Amino acid sequence: MIGTSTVCQMREVPRAPCGTAVRRCITPIMVSMKHQDEVDRIIDDWSRARPDLDLAPLAIFSRLWRIAKHLDRARAHAFERSGLTSWEFDVLAVLRRGGEPFRQSPKVLVQQTMVSSGTMTNRIDRMVDRGLVQRLTDPNDGRGVLVEMTPLGLTLVDAAMTRLSDAEERLLGGLPRSERDRLSVLLRRLALSVDRFEPIAEPDSQDAAE
Repeated sequence: MIGTSTVCQMREVPRAPCGTAVRRCITPIMVSMKHQDEVDRIIDDWSRARPDLDLAPLAIFSRLWRIAKHLDRARAHAFERSGLTSWEFDVLAVLRRGGEPFRQSPKVLVQQTMVSSGTMTNRIDRMVDRGLVQRLTDPNDGRGVLVEMTPLGLTLVDAAMTRLSDAEERLLGGLPRSERDRLSVLLRRLALSVDRFEPIAEPDSQDAAE
C-alpha cells in the first residue's frame, strides 16, 4: 500500500481563555507519499513548530522559489552555450522582441529589465565593448541616446532563445497542455497582484560582480 500524508486547510479559531487566534487544520486532504514534494514536508514541520501561522502562502511561494532555481540553472546553461550571460540576454531580448531596427532607449531597457539606471549604463558599456550593441544619437532628440543591437547580438540572442525554449519545454514535460493553460491563468492573476508592489531594482553595487 502506498503511504499517505495529510495536507491541511487552515482557519483561525479562538484559543480560550484569552481569545488569541490560532491556525487549526479543518479539512484534511490525503496526499499519496509519492506525490509529495519537499515543500509538503517543510510545511508539515512548520505546522507542528508554529501552529499559529497560516502556511498557505508558504505552500505557493516556496514552490515558486524552488521552480525558479531550476529555471535559473536552465537559463544559465542555455545562455552560456550561446555565449551570453543572463543579464546580456535580458537586454538583448528587449531589443529583439521590439522588432526591427532592434533599437530602444536606455529608459525602456531599465524599465523592462528592472535594474537601476546606473546598472544599465554599466551593462550597455560592456555590451558595446563585446560588439553586442551600439549607441546611436536619437534622431528625435539630439541629446538623447538609443541602444541598437548588432548582427552579432541578434545571432546570439536568437540561439539563446531557441535553447531556452527547449529547456523550458523539458521542465514542463510532466504537465499536459490543459494543466499548463490553467496554471498560466493562475500565475497571471498572481503576477498582476504582486505587480501592485514597487519593483525592486538591482543595486549598482552588483555590477562589480557581473
